[in-house]
Order: sequence, then C-alpha cells, then structure tokens
Amino acid sequence: MDMTPDHLGAWIGREERASEQLTPALTERFLATFDRAGESGPGAEAPLLLHHALCHPVAATSALGPDGHPPRGGFLPPVTLPRRMWAGGEIAFHSAPRVGETITRRSVIEDVRIKQGRSGTLCFVTVTHAFSAEGRALLSERQDIVYRDAPAPGAAPKALAPAPEGTSRREVDPSPELLFRYSALTFNSHRIHYDLPYATGEEGYPGLVVHGPLQAALLAQFAADLRGAAPAQFRFRGLSPAFSGTPLVLHATEENGAMTLWSAAPGGPVAMEASAQW
Repeated sequence: MDMTPDHLGAWIGREERASEQLTPALTERFLATFDRAGESGPGAEAPLLLHHALCHPVAATSALGPDGHPPRGGFLPPVTLPRRMWAGGEIAFHSAPRVGETITRRSVIEDVRIKQGRSGTLCFVTVTHAFSAEGRALLSERQDIVYRDAPAPGAAPKALAPAPEGTSRREVDPSPELLFRYSALTFNSHRIHYDLPYATGEEGYPGLVVHGPLQAALLAQFAADLRGAAPAQFRFRGLSPAFSGTPLVLHATEENGAMTLWSAAPGGPVAMEASAQW
C-alpha cells in the first residue's frame, strides 16, 4: 500500500458517526469489570470513561488481520506499519452520559504525520471524537494513535528509570481476566491483550499487554476517588508498556488544584502518565 504523506493525508477530514443506547446491562458489566459499586438503573450517571465501550465500528471476524485488528483503510488510514498503539489523549467532560440515553459519537481524522525515529518509521494519527445525547454535549476527546515498525529480532528495549513514588498509591492486579473482560467491553480483538502465545511468540512481549485505555480508566477513577468528584479535564499519555502478571501501582500527587497521576509496575518505569483538573 502507498505510505506517502500525500496518500495518507487524503484521510484528513474523514468523518464517522455511530450511535448506541447506554443500557443498564453494559453499565453493570463495566462496573463489575473494575470491581466498583455504582448505580446502573435508568437515569444513573455513567461511570467515568465508560464511553470507550460505546459506539464501536463493527468488523466481521473473518475480516480481522493476523493481529486481531480490523482491516485498514476504512475510517482510519491504511498505514502499513505492523504495530498500532493508542499513545494517549485528552478528554473534556461536559455532561455525564446517563443510562438509557442513546449516545452518538462523531469522529474526525484531524492529522496524519509520518516521522523517522530511532526505532524506525512512525506514523501518528490524531482523531477527535464528540459524544452527545439527543443534542446535549457529553464529552470531547482527542486520541493519538501511533503506528511503528516491529523491533529488530533480539533488540533490547531501552533502559528506563524507575518511576517515582506518589503521595497517594493504589495497587491493581492487571489479571488476564481483567484484560479479557475489558477487551470484550470495548470490542477490542487486538491479540496482545488476551492471546499469550501470540503476545510473547509473535510480538515479543514478556506477557499480555495492559490496554492503554484500561490504564486511563483506572487513573481517572483513582483521581475521582481521591478528590471526591469526577474531573472536568483528563489527559493521558503512554510511555512504556505494562504487562499482566505483575502488579500495577497507581500513583498520584496534587498541587495547585491539579493532580498528576501515573502507573508503573513496582520498581519499573512509568507506564502511563496523566493529569486531571476540576
């Protein structure tokens, strides 16, 4: 496929829309996945970041690629680089979605950029999403997606400094069950999250990879629990992968009304960094 900037740039401005009812059953499953209590009846406010489980594009199982991703070249540009990751994003919360409402997502490809990095060619795709319910704005989100080459065989990962300790900490077990349930909630068939032989044998990871949006949800919930209220704005960025089989520690510090958060394995580098504002 053509990987020139002119070809991929033709996807800039492309739009996609989808709608789905936010049901009590989905809300219950989301809460159960995260071991959280909450209301799930009609009219209840949706848990933070539940929108990541709504309005997903649908691809037939037979159409999935070897990595479990849907075919490229539909809404997202046909980037031929083999590895795709959700690198980070920013969310502005306007009004909480409520159980029973029909939620609409409008997505736009805002930018496509190709760069040369130390590890090879990188392609960055920026997507914005606007979620609404019957004309009421719910939230705005920017997602940063990065595509990259597979690392050379035998290449050692870059050594990273251990993460600092936060003033508040919470330990989470990113178990295979949690990863599998989150993949099911978000209709995410990327095999690195649930297929251990594929993750280790084909992509060379030491274990199942913890989803970036799953870590973002854990950090957003941690921030809301510490402050006692959902944030108005939440940013997050992945810095290194986190794996099942090792505890994931959520850290937080607060200064001047803003909260800085990050996740890391004990003694490991920062996996995801985030900030929350109210």
